[in-house]
Amino acid sequence: MCSDNLKQIKAMGCSETPLPKGNEIVKSNTLKENKDFRRLYYRGKSAASPCLVTYVMKNRSGRVRVGITSGKKIGKAVQRNRARRVIRAAFSELEGRIASGCDIVFVARTKTTEVKMQKVLEDMEKQLALLGVIR
Repeated sequence: MCSDNLKQIKAMGCSETPLPKGNEIVKSNTLKENKDFRRLYYRGKSAASPCLVTYVMKNRSGRVRVGITSGKKIGKAVQRNRARRVIRAAFSELEGRIASGCDIVFVARTKTTEVKMQKVLEDMEKQLALLGVIR
């Protein structure tokens, strides 16, 4: 039965890879390598607020790549995961407005775990506008 559905999907010209759910960032568009993070920290432009730090740098791939970090200073695993989740949700709201061809790293701060997603979204929007990334 599943193979019949896949055949129908392929016949319509669609790919069989599922669309990302909710506030997921597509895996191919994430920064994972330590060297990429370090390159942004040292060469990228940055903006900071009490709950978020943003680093931005142009890339040659023509697509937006995103990395999110939260250090041990923020708290235990639950707090760090919440901080990353809040940042990811805020970024998904702005994703369509971001100019292509840049790498972005968001660094969570201790206050990130205490604020609502809307506050992080406001700070993120201000920072990305200041850095010239939002269209």
